[in-house]
This record gives sequence, C-alpha cells and structure tokens, in this order.
Amino acid sequence: MLYPIGIQNFEKLRQGGFAYVDKTDLIYQIVRTGGYYFLGRPRRFGKSLLVSTMEAYFQGKRELFQGLALEKLEKDWTEYPVLHLDLSGKTYNKAEDLEMLLDLHLSRWEGELGMQARYSEPDLRFQTLIDAAYEKTGQPVVILIDEYDKPLLDSAGNEPLREAYRSRLQGFYSVMKTRDGKIRFGFLTGITKMGKLSIFSGLNNLKDISMDHRYVDICGISEEDLHAYFDQSVQEMADANGLSKEECYAKLKDRYDGYHFSRNSADIYNPFSLLNALDQQEFKDYWYETGTPTFVVKALKRGQFNLEDLTLEGVPASALTGVNSDDSDPIPVLYQSGYLTIKSYDEQTEEYSLKYPNKEVERGFMEGLANIYVPSARYNSPFAVRKFAEDFKKGDAEGLMKRFEAFFADADYEIVGDAELYFQNTMYVLCKLMGQYVQVERHTSNGRMDIVIQTDQYVYIMELKMDATADEALRQIEDKAYAKPFAADPRKLFKIGVSFSTKTRRIEEWKLA
Repeated sequence: MLYPIGIQNFEKLRQGGFAYVDKTDLIYQIVRTGGYYFLGRPRRFGKSLLVSTMEAYFQGKRELFQGLALEKLEKDWTEYPVLHLDLSGKTYNKAEDLEMLLDLHLSRWEGELGMQARYSEPDLRFQTLIDAAYEKTGQPVVILIDEYDKPLLDSAGNEPLREAYRSRLQGFYSVMKTRDGKIRFGFLTGITKMGKLSIFSGLNNLKDISMDHRYVDICGISEEDLHAYFDQSVQEMADANGLSKEECYAKLKDRYDGYHFSRNSADIYNPFSLLNALDQQEFKDYWYETGTPTFVVKALKRGQFNLEDLTLEGVPASALTGVNSDDSDPIPVLYQSGYLTIKSYDEQTEEYSLKYPNKEVERGFMEGLANIYVPSARYNSPFAVRKFAEDFKKGDAEGLMKRFEAFFADADYEIVGDAELYFQNTMYVLCKLMGQYVQVERHTSNGRMDIVIQTDQYVYIMELKMDATADEALRQIEDKAYAKPFAADPRKLFKIGVSFSTKTRRIEEWKLA
C-alpha cells in the first residue's frame, strides 16, 4: 500500500494511487449549504489535503473522484473559479514576509485571468480579482485559505509585528464580505481561532465547525476508518512486531488515538503518526518529532501557571475556541494545537475536562517541557532523568537528595516569575519523565506537594515545603499518615523532608527518616 505521507495535493494523491480515506461525503454536506466556514485542527492533521480536495471538486475534476462518495452525490459538476491562498510553508519574521507572499499569490491569479494589477494594496487587488473572475467566467468565486493564522502564530511575543499582520489580514479577509454576492463558497483553515484579535470582525457570517460533532473526523482517521481501510496493514505491522492483530490495534490506539473535537466525539487518530507507523511498521513518536511550534514554546515560557492544571476540569467552551492577543492563557493554545484534547463534558455546568490525547503527545510534550524547565537534565549530564531513577532503584536516598540539591543549584532559571511555581513545575516535569522508569504519584494541597515513588524494593515518600524546615516536612508525613498504606509492605520505606527556598530557588535542607 502507498501511504500519502506528506502529500497535500489531492490530484497527486489520486493519480499516484495512494491510499485515501474518503471524506468527500462530508465535503458535499458542507458545500451544499454555501456560506463561509472555518475549521481549526492541529498541525499535520490533513487540513491542506482537505482544502486541495475542495479545490479539485470546485474545479469540476470529476475523474479524480471516481469511486468516492462525491462522485454519486454530485450531479452537476459545475466548474467555478477558485482562489486558493496557502499561508503555510513560510516563516514570518518581518512585515515584508506577509506582503511578499500575498503579492506572489495575487500576481499568479492576475496572470491566470490575464489582467494587470491596478492597485498596490493587497485587499484592493483581491477585490478586483474576485470581480474579474466573476465577470470572466460567469460563475461566483470559491475562496480557499489554508493556515490563515500562520503569520500570527509566528509573530507571537512580538506585538508590533503581530499587530501589523493582524491589520493586514483583517483588511484582506474582509474583502469576502464586501463581495459576498460574487462568492460561491469560502473555507478557511488554521490551528487557532484568534478570538480577541478581531481577524474575522469584517466576516461576521463565518461559521466555525471546529467543534461541530458532524465534522469531527473530516480530518484525521477514526477507528472505523482504520479497520475499513488499513486492516491488512495492521496485520502486517502486527506480524513484523510479533503481535496479534488485536494487540497491534490496541497499541496503535494507545499511542496515536484519543483526539476529541466535540463533547461527544469519537476517538480520532493523528493521521500523520498513524500512517508513518503503518508504513515503517514501528511504534515511534512521529508527530512530535516534527518539532514543537514556536508559538507553543513562547506561550509556555510566558505563562505563569501550574503545569498540573493543564489537564484540568471546569474549562468553558469559550476557552477552547479563542486565543487572547497576548496568549496569557495557555489552555486554548494547547488545546487547539493538539497537545490537549477533550476528556469529558459536564452537561450541568457546560464545562469541559481536558487530557493529553495519547502517549505519543504526552511523552513528547514532557520532553519539550524539560527543555524549558529542566534543560540541565540532558541524557548525558549528571542530572539525566534516568540517573535520578537509578538512585531510586538502588535505594541510595542520600545520593539521590545530593543529586536533587546539586540540580537546583545548577539551574539557569530560564523561567522567570513565581519561585514556588517554578519549583512545583520543575518537580512535576521531573516526576513525569521519571514515570518512564519508576512508579510516581503526586498529591498536591494548598501549595504543598508530596511525592510517592515506588520501585521493586523501595518506597519513597517525599514532602516538599516552601520556606519551612525539613523537620516540618517530616512532621507532616507523620501527621497526615502518608506511610500508612505501606505499613504491611515488605519494601524498605524512606521518608524524606525537603525545604525549598523561594529566595535562592534552591533546596535549603533535606532530612531522611
């Protein structure tokens, strides 16, 4: 089987005989209502292929849809003029970058229509292009805009540049409203919907289908799709890895499934990771290897929030569908970019609970957080996570605490702000990473954190206190009876009290009991 990995052009995919999961019935359902639509999905989720499929459909290329649902659904196959603007594939660092890309597309469209540019402003050129296409063909125009938000995401943290991009794009997209009578259909994709940047203020009839239950799998691969299109591929992967087919399905689900795009959404697989796994017949991290988007890293570095609150309850729908202009709240950024997904929905409070979609995302995200919070924990350094884990496994509690002490003394404090939050987030990341080697549990209450770590031979109970003594930390272990669940456990138990100074950002003292 030929897997369409990295192929974003529908015509190339169909002519090349690549596997294609048929979503054309959903395209027909959207198109027949007309209007303007926005779809937000994480990167590498097939947005560009979806837009390319729409382009081929509106261009009347019926032969490309042979055997697909749309071939039977569509009776007319009318050819419309299509203006397809793709803002991906470029990094936007200065104002001219956006101007150059818009000029590139506008010049190409003008050439195709045999016209000369009468204006220098992109929005005026766009307006005259729509008029010319309508008059020349006698058909209303189709406008497809892919990754509309790329310039805004690239300029996160640079507010003057972002404002320049926002102003330019707002004027450009607003043209669609002024020429509504000459437009057949408009479709925009992106990762985020910039709720407070007013990009779409001039396009108030834009329908956001990002969380519409009818279109949850218009991008991505459902469990049903996997069985229908790739059952033989799963069998081959199972054979290559010494698994039964059922075991292979379960492992694929655990690693690459789990995205939810509405309150009652079926599980959706990341198509990029799934297809790479089936092609290479290896269970590896594919999506995260393509790199963490810069705007996500910037949001995490600026955010003054507890990392444990990322997978939290009580999130209103409005927090999932918009991004503040200053990105002060990381939740919508992380949800829309695919690092968090919907876990459940409370009908009474109308609030969501969030989680990591799958193991690939969680593990990769923690490694990304490690680069921010614990950059000194590289695999070959004295503070490598596996070395902490080895100390736990050996029962070397004293050596372990000396390593922790040296680790915080060596920290470069890239994260600014609340010292207590810095300490808790750093310990959170370390514990999550150590979870690959040992069993780690964390319990938090009123700003205090206790950690329980278990190995085959040892149990460690660590109480961490801010600006208090190690004796007070040990006393809390006793007062709260943290060791009671292990009273009959034959493993050796260590109780460790730790005092962390918010002034020096170091471990001031620690004691064993």
